[in-house]
Amino acid sequence: MMHRKTGFTLIELLVVIAIIAILMAILMPALQRAREQGKRAACLNNLRQLGLAWNVYADENDNEIVPGNTALDNNPNGGWNPDDDCWVYWPGRDATEQERIDGIKRGLLYPYCPSIKLYKCPTGIREELVTYAIVDAMNGYNAIPGADGQVLRTRLQIKTPALQAVFLDEGRLSPASWTIWYDQERWWDQITARHGDGTNFGFADGRAEYWKWNDPRTIEIAEMDYDYWQNTGRHGSESNSPGNPDLYKVQKAVWGELGYPPTQ
Repeated sequence: MMHRKTGFTLIELLVVIAIIAILMAILMPALQRAREQGKRAACLNNLRQLGLAWNVYADENDNEIVPGNTALDNNPNGGWNPDDDCWVYWPGRDATEQERIDGIKRGLLYPYCPSIKLYKCPTGIREELVTYAIVDAMNGYNAIPGADGQVLRTRLQIKTPALQAVFLDEGRLSPASWTIWYDQERWWDQITARHGDGTNFGFADGRAEYWKWNDPRTIEIAEMDYDYWQNTGRHGSESNSPGNPDLYKVQKAVWGELGYPPTQ
């Protein structure tokens, strides 16, 4: 007795392929969200480790806050300029990987956080090794217009450590510390959307937290080209954001208060 070989017909094969495609369309967004949540969690852990190192530095230096600025090597005799003490050094945008590593290792925070990988968010820019920044108020840049006397030098000056930010995930290392206006309803340095429509912050008490943005203007700024923002956007009307709850929240976290009456 002869038996015919059985198999999929063309129509059955197409149905199977269609079902697989539908299942992939359903599962892929969930897998992407899960992967992003994993990266966000790793970034939050990095910020907690940096926050711990930041506090230990203060413990061992009479409550002095580690300098929040970064500085470019400008020593004419070669090497790093000892007059520009930094938590990490900014080696320049075209620096080699080894120069970037040296910039971390020569920083004042490295003895307290001696793991290179903790200075970078998993979603950071390729070839960048530091994606976090310290805010101006934490012993950073001290010439912000309208913010005289607001830059803190010692940990004892911090009134509410649980509410005041030290680090944020800026996306890349840049010169000086991360700046935001104190007395104006405007952004200065570009805010970022590093994990979905938000970014991670590290606070003076050592904890870290993800903040999701609610105002479309915040996300619009976060998605702008970095060089455009640095050279054009920050100086024009695009930086103005009256009534923006995201702006208020970040300014309060950086400075401890708003230096102006907010738009109602």
